[in-house]
Amino acid sequence: MTNLMAANEDNSSIRAGEELDLVRLDSYLRAQLEIEPTAAIAINQFPGGHSNLTYLIRYGNREFVLRRPPLGPVAPTAHDMPREYKLLSVINPHYPLAPKPVVLCEDLSIIGVPFYLMERRRGLIVRFKAPEEIGENLALRQRLSESVVDTLIALHAVDIQSSGIVQIGKPAGFVMRQVRGWADRWQRSKTGDLPEMDRVIDWLMDRIPAENDGDATIVHNDFKLDNIMLDADDPSRVVAVLDWEMCTVGDPLVDVGLFLSYWTMKGTEGEADRNSSLRAVTNGPGWMTREQIIERYEAATGRDLSRIVFYETFARFKVAVVLQQIYFRYVRGQTQDERFRNFDALVRELSREALQLAERSGI
Repeated sequence: MTNLMAANEDNSSIRAGEELDLVRLDSYLRAQLEIEPTAAIAINQFPGGHSNLTYLIRYGNREFVLRRPPLGPVAPTAHDMPREYKLLSVINPHYPLAPKPVVLCEDLSIIGVPFYLMERRRGLIVRFKAPEEIGENLALRQRLSESVVDTLIALHAVDIQSSGIVQIGKPAGFVMRQVRGWADRWQRSKTGDLPEMDRVIDWLMDRIPAENDGDATIVHNDFKLDNIMLDADDPSRVVAVLDWEMCTVGDPLVDVGLFLSYWTMKGTEGEADRNSSLRAVTNGPGWMTREQIIERYEAATGRDLSRIVFYETFARFKVAVVLQQIYFRYVRGQTQDERFRNFDALVRELSREALQLAERSGI
């Protein structure tokens, strides 16, 4: 039982304090997966993400991805591995870009928390810079952009009624519940006053859009470029959509607003800019612009995006709350990951961006 050598750039050795009990895990998985007796377990960790922990499990030539909740106490409805497993079980047959789940474990005696295994997909994930497979190829950037937008369009085209996917959530009042829920998360994770956040909450609550249950679709709820896996040989082809933890059904423009927000983040000078979380690689030449994305999505779906600024403002607010929840755990000593030390600066920056976007919108 070993850690894998870091031969693949998408995974590396396990971070200190985030190790798993390999003896118990190995024993459990052998019973579930019919592993060859001579195949030893090997494990590495995927470095991306600030929330759930994700590991690469290998037995010889067989590879799986293990997902578990973060360390320390978490919100009661957050990081729900059984729910995520069940979501993928329902969605994968109708949207194959969602990885196929393999094993769900709710026995806390194995690694201390519920976890699940899913199939391993291989490809590129674009995070803070364009990989060499993309480089400065502007035509490729354009095709890649179009493919990612089309991937979201295809997700929102899945018939949630005939597939039964509608049962994973409650479309009625979705946006109202989202805004209220994230506002409540903000109050419970605050480490100090931030007037901009309170003003954004008031602005959002005053502008909740009218909702029609018949317009509801699958909502990934975290659709962004670094949750998209691309074919390494043809980076304009999407091979997987990852991180389905918050998936539900409701207003698809929540996905569009979040996607646009991540796609257009430019960062600023100062402390916040030193953390690349607020800078998008897609701001450079060749990538589709915000306006081009909106035009392509509207043309394909027939949906009206004239009030998309509401959803973009909500997206920045929601991302700020996510980062604040992580920073709250860091301040409380529930995680020692030094990546989170300056997340308060990111929260302040996002709150200012959200408020400026709201106030400039005129809606």
